[in-house]
Amino acid sequence: MDKTIISCAITGSIHTPSMSPHLPWKPKDIAAQSIEAAGAGATILHLHARDPNDGRPSASADHFGAFLPQIAAECDAVINLSTGGSAIMTLEDRLAGPLRFQPEMCSLNMGTMNFALYPTAEKERDWLFDWEEPFLRGTDDLVFKNTPRDIAGVLKLMGHERGARFEFECYDIGHLYMLRHFVDRSLIEKPIFIQFVFGVLGGMGPDPETLDHMIALARKLFGEDVMFSVLAAGRHQIPMATLSAERGGHVRVGLEDNLMISKGVLAPSNAAQVTQIREIVEKMGRAIATPDEARAMLGLKGRENTAI
Repeated sequence: MDKTIISCAITGSIHTPSMSPHLPWKPKDIAAQSIEAAGAGATILHLHARDPNDGRPSASADHFGAFLPQIAAECDAVINLSTGGSAIMTLEDRLAGPLRFQPEMCSLNMGTMNFALYPTAEKERDWLFDWEEPFLRGTDDLVFKNTPRDIAGVLKLMGHERGARFEFECYDIGHLYMLRHFVDRSLIEKPIFIQFVFGVLGGMGPDPETLDHMIALARKLFGEDVMFSVLAAGRHQIPMATLSAERGGHVRVGLEDNLMISKGVLAPSNAAQVTQIREIVEKMGRAIATPDEARAMLGLKGRENTAI
């Protein structure tokens, strides 16, 4: 059985600073938690940027530059930069950091969708910054734009021109067919690494039956050797990741996806979640892939060929 890749999504663009004191949004904290997560066993670090003044989601190349060099200097984990950024950003904004740093790997969302976060604004809390509550509540009228033209542009700019490979984020069944469309256009080469995303309001619900259907459909469309991973939002994170590992897939954890470590308990760090899923996977008898093993599995160009 192939080794398991653990991806860790360090900060994302969904949770806001008021939701957890452990969510890293300052550059030093993003760097420190990334390095700690790699030390705990994270093979891939999935990274977004934040405005260091107020934690607002950002895709500024300068904001990425405030933490990427330290991460690259102090760990060997694969650095995977988001091209999704935030649903409120233009595609041009979302690509600023990846275009400058030319990482080994990027995420790529495979379809336009609703991306509704507004239920998280209902919980009473003391907001640290005035942008947080309006940002969350405004997502009841938000479309996360990822058109075929957008996708083709990212594949060209980041893939064909800069050599990145992709984590194809699929939030629904139709996203797999869109991925197949781009394979048929010869814009995507194998190996194909799919991240099934569950639990975002606007995408698939976190149901084991849906996971099984997505695995079967991915194998039908791309062959038995397709690689898949699972991330699930909130309390479904560990149960769905565990199911992925049981079915031969890879796993993703991190404070981007879930702020808790157990019911009612905030995760103290990204590394705590990495340790939690690593222990589960190893008890199944599966070994965790090292960064260099993942580079070979995914056909990555290597850290030395990036601008980080």
